[in-house]
Amino acid sequence: MGIGLCGHGSHTFILPPTDQQGTLYSISTGNLSDKSRTDLEQVPKIFMKPDFALDDSLTFNSVLPWSHFNTAGGKGNRDAASSKLLQEKLSHYLDIVEVNIAHQISLRSEAFFHAMTSQHELQDYLKKTSQAVKMLRDKIAQIDKVMCEGSLHILRLALTRNNCVKVYNKLKLMATVHQTQPTVQVLLSTSEFVGALDLIATTQEVLQQELQGIHSFRHLGSQLCELEKLIDKMMIAEFSTYSHSDLNRPLEDDCQILEEERLVSLIFGLLKQRKLNFLEIYSEEMIITAKNIIKQCVINKVSQIEEIDTDAVMKLADQMRMLNFPQWFDLLKDIFSKFTVFLQRVKATLNIIHSVVLSVLDKNQRTRELEEISQQKNATKDNSLDTEVAYLIHEGIFISDAFSESELTPIAIDTTSQRNASPNSEPCSSDSVSEPECATDSSSSKEQTSSSVIAGGVDIMVNEDMKLTDLELGKLANNIQELLHSASDICHDRAVKFLLSRAKDGFLEKLNSMEFITLSRLMEAFILDTEQICGRKSMSLLGALQSQANKFVNRFHEERKTKLSLLLDNERWKQADVPAEFQDLVDSISDGKIALPEKKSGVTEERKPAEVLIVEGQQYAVVGTVLLLIRIILEYCQCVDNIPSVTTDMLTRLSDLLKYFNSRSCQLVLGAGALQVVGLKTITTKNLALSSRCLQLIVHYIPVIRAHFEARLQPKQYSMLRHFDHITKDYHDHIAEISAKLVAIMDSLFDKLLSKYEVKAPVPSACFRNICKQMAKMHEAIFDLLPEEQTQMLFLRINASYKLHLKKQLSHLNVINDGGPQNGLVTADVAFYTGNLQALKGLKDLDLNMAEIWEQKR
Repeated sequence: MGIGLCGHGSHTFILPPTDQQGTLYSISTGNLSDKSRTDLEQVPKIFMKPDFALDDSLTFNSVLPWSHFNTAGGKGNRDAASSKLLQEKLSHYLDIVEVNIAHQISLRSEAFFHAMTSQHELQDYLKKTSQAVKMLRDKIAQIDKVMCEGSLHILRLALTRNNCVKVYNKLKLMATVHQTQPTVQVLLSTSEFVGALDLIATTQEVLQQELQGIHSFRHLGSQLCELEKLIDKMMIAEFSTYSHSDLNRPLEDDCQILEEERLVSLIFGLLKQRKLNFLEIYSEEMIITAKNIIKQCVINKVSQIEEIDTDAVMKLADQMRMLNFPQWFDLLKDIFSKFTVFLQRVKATLNIIHSVVLSVLDKNQRTRELEEISQQKNATKDNSLDTEVAYLIHEGIFISDAFSESELTPIAIDTTSQRNASPNSEPCSSDSVSEPECATDSSSSKEQTSSSVIAGGVDIMVNEDMKLTDLELGKLANNIQELLHSASDICHDRAVKFLLSRAKDGFLEKLNSMEFITLSRLMEAFILDTEQICGRKSMSLLGALQSQANKFVNRFHEERKTKLSLLLDNERWKQADVPAEFQDLVDSISDGKIALPEKKSGVTEERKPAEVLIVEGQQYAVVGTVLLLIRIILEYCQCVDNIPSVTTDMLTRLSDLLKYFNSRSCQLVLGAGALQVVGLKTITTKNLALSSRCLQLIVHYIPVIRAHFEARLQPKQYSMLRHFDHITKDYHDHIAEISAKLVAIMDSLFDKLLSKYEVKAPVPSACFRNICKQMAKMHEAIFDLLPEEQTQMLFLRINASYKLHLKKQLSHLNVINDGGPQNGLVTADVAFYTGNLQALKGLKDLDLNMAEIWEQKR
């Protein structure tokens, strides 16, 4: 609302509020005379506005223009006259308003007198009321003195007694808290870290809830925090010491776990303080221990060897390299044995740690479930409670509190303590004066513990005040399992470095087959043992074994290929006697056992070598190279059995070896390379037949070899078996080429002899006698080498060539089957040839069909 204030002379006038009467002008002009209305219209409308205020700059400038107060520039006299005129004008306006206000008041004089009369009556009523109130208060005071004062005094005494009990208990609690630091020192002296931490946590909670604001304890909280940090460092150092003692004690000790209760206490303390880096400490200690195990084993082994001069050879690695294979193998076996015991100990220790973590996790989950059930019960209980009315007296005491002292646990007396009381604190009742530890028990009500038994039979107390979440505990449990896997990897890595250290001088590559197989089996057994202990296969040692196996396979193959090459280069392609051991070797293959026969111990009777090799009832005339090749093939197969990881490499190498034998034998026999290599005068039919029979023997064993490898390959690797199909085809092609070569030899002979054949006496002619003689030599050369069926097939092909050349010569001589003299001579020669050929062994029933030599009559 707006109020206009103007001053004139000795009096001041305040315009009435506009929210009750509106603008003065609009209300009063209706009751004014024409003269008064005219006077009021002289007053500017700005003075009548409801929001009139001189603190508004626009309003102020309108009412009092600054131009009237400017005396500068020599215009002082004129401006002074103007200001005086303005003052007179405003005074005139004020007079008009005062006159009209006085007129309005005169019109309402009766109402003013009536209000004054009513004021005196109201004062009389107030006086009577005040006297009545005083009388009522006096009566109430008398009733209070007679009926209430005694009862209230009793209630005050009861509350005072409870307050004294609380003060007594508080003092006892302070005395107990005062003994916290000495008690913690005693607990730490016996390595009771969990108990010390629980006591510190309990004391901290008491300081915050029960003893907050106690001046004498103002520094105790910070001291306990520093003490807690010190305990953290002590626990880390203690765990490091425990890890060192546990992992470095003698491996011959049968005890799997060292001081199990001590370990459990340490783990609980570390978990309570969220010090989860203890696994890293244990991991570092495992690495150091693994190094020390190898070092100690090498020192012990070297010290037992008299041939090694430790004064001359200073480095331990150089001393180790001076060991021969049996000594070094025993050393490696000892290292693997120590590593196995080491991993078993690590697993036992980590199992205890894992059990502690799982027990804490299980307790957290059960506690959470109980809290949820309790919250549900509390919600149900709160809904059923009736509201109690508490009456407040003048001293601020709740009467309901006083009555409940004998039934319920005490509540704070003053309202301030009621507001600050902890919802979890439970002060002792009035009857608990004789209970010295009541306050302490109530202050630690949160830190309830429950008994749990972990692996190993250790009874532990699981504290609910663990600070780790379920996610963190689950992650920690997984890290423990990974640490066990890491222990296996550490042992494997150290073993790999030990192997590589010994392999620097090519020692491992120089091992023979049996030595490498023995080494391979030892390493595979260690890999399997560590996998069973740790639950995961470590790949580093397996990779090193595979790498050495690849080098072994390369050397194994190169040695045997070189050996085969030397044998072939010195082979004269003559039939060799078959020693009994090779016959036994072949017989073992026939029994389904593809392996080298074991050498029989003791004295055995000497057996004479046989002329041929008998394989499943068939006789094979072979050269010495093929006998050794069969043994080499069995060495490949046995190596696959002994080292399964090299199966695919061995298959490839064996395929290469078989291809090499096929191509090299072809070069030496069919290609006549043996003439220059071993100095043969010529390649005879016997050489060719013997070569063919050797190839047939290899072809006979290819399916057996294929089946042996197929049983040891993964299904996805079966495609590699196609190498054997290609080799079989190459061998068959080679055999066919040899047969064609034998036929070609006789074909050239027939061409040479029959081209000079003349139909004339005597009978048989010299040409046919020569042909029969050469056929007999051919038969004599191959019949003891090739099976009868192959001999018959070969002579059928030779006979076909013979008939073709004879027919060609008869056609050239114009001799026809007309029954004439020439026809008779030819028939006699052919009959001589047929009789001689069928007289040869195994060719009696050969169907020669000599009628094909004559041209058909047109």
